[in-house]
Order: sequence, then C-alpha cells, then structure tokens
Amino acid sequence: MLEVNINYINLKDGMSSKPLLRNIRFGLEEGNIYTVLGKNGSGKTTLINSLTKLLDNNVYDINGSVNYYGSNIYEMNINDLLNLRKKNIRYVFQDSVNSFDPLKKFEYYFKNLNIDLNELEVLLEYFLLPNLEKLSAMYPYEVSGGMAQRVSACIAISNKPKLLILDEPNSAIDITISNLLCKKLREFATGHKAMILIITQDLDFAENVSDYIAYLKEGSLSNFSPVSENKINKRI
Repeated sequence: MLEVNINYINLKDGMSSKPLLRNIRFGLEEGNIYTVLGKNGSGKTTLINSLTKLLDNNVYDINGSVNYYGSNIYEMNINDLLNLRKKNIRYVFQDSVNSFDPLKKFEYYFKNLNIDLNELEVLLEYFLLPNLEKLSAMYPYEVSGGMAQRVSACIAISNKPKLLILDEPNSAIDITISNLLCKKLREFATGHKAMILIITQDLDFAENVSDYIAYLKEGSLSNFSPVSENKINKRI
C-alpha cells in the first residue's frame, strides 16, 4: 500500500518560493489502477516524481511524507531508496528515448536487469515490437518515441514491480497499441496484485484502463472516485 500525504511542493526562486502543489493526499491499494487527469502544466509529472524523491532538493521544497508499506520514502537512506526503486517501483516516462543511455544498446538494459528474458520476448511480441535478438542490437536513438515507450513498458512489467507509474503512456502510440496497453495493465494489476498509477490528459484512455480517477487542477488533487461514478458525472 502507498499512502501519500504531501503538504506542499514549492519551486525555489531565490529567497522566495513558488507554490506548485498543496494538500496532496491519497492512497493506493493492490490490484487497482489509479489515474490522475490534468492539463499540461498542472503538475502531474512533478507529483509522480515527488513520490520517490526524484525531484532535485536544490530546486524544490517538499513537505510531507510518502509511506510505502509503512516505510516513509522521504526518510530512507540512499541505499534503501535505490533498492526500492530497482526492485519495487518502476516508472515508464513519457520521453522514454531520453530515459535510455544513447551510447548503450538495448541489450545492456535487457541483460543488466533481473527479468525473465523469455517473458520479455513475449511482451515485445505482444506490443508489436522487434524480437529480442533484433532489438538487443539496436540503440535507443534508432527507434521512435512510441517504440521506446513500449520497450520501457515491457522492461517495467517484466520486472514485476509492486508499484508501476506511467507518465502519459499513450501519448506516442496509436489506438491499437493503446488498447493493447490497457488490456496488459489490467492483467498486470490483477494478476500480480500490483498498484498502478497513471497520469494523462486523455479522459477516454483513463476511463478504459482505470479503477479510480482523480483530477489535478490549480495545484490541488481531487479525491479518487470509481470510474463508474466519473462516467455518470460526465453525463450529468
């Protein structure tokens, strides 16, 4: 379980600070998919990066706590934090090409992660990507943004994290791949009792994949509500 209680996140600006997010409080439970909807610039990426201390302390002022199964991530030492990120929490970033080292072939990532390569091969085929042998010989800059995003998703899912966080996961893919992604995320959440947190601007995608949806607007996050209630409210 993940419990988030962030009082505020401010952007440091010389002797003063600019408020970005405030009173962010929510919990995630196993086996469910949660989506945060918000426009560009609403702070969605800042929010998900804050959960595992990916924000630069020299740039951001953060007050609060993020508890992962009872342990406060904000109080972890660097070794415990890196171990948590490696084994239990995985991200799929929107700009996936730049999340890979351009000087390293995909083979480096496939062989240096504790993942089942046979399972990875199946996932690559599922997401209509080149096979493992061919992809291993390629550099990240040789694939499109959408392909890099799918490769990142395959690696993340193969790692079987307890918490999977995705940043605009359908931004660079077509409707066919988007539907495949929705199905695979649902299978992963229920089959592995994983928590999945998605941020997106796409309401239709959110409603297709999620169990719960919340809205981020003007620095504040609404309560997560079941997707069925969201659809009713939209009709009203």
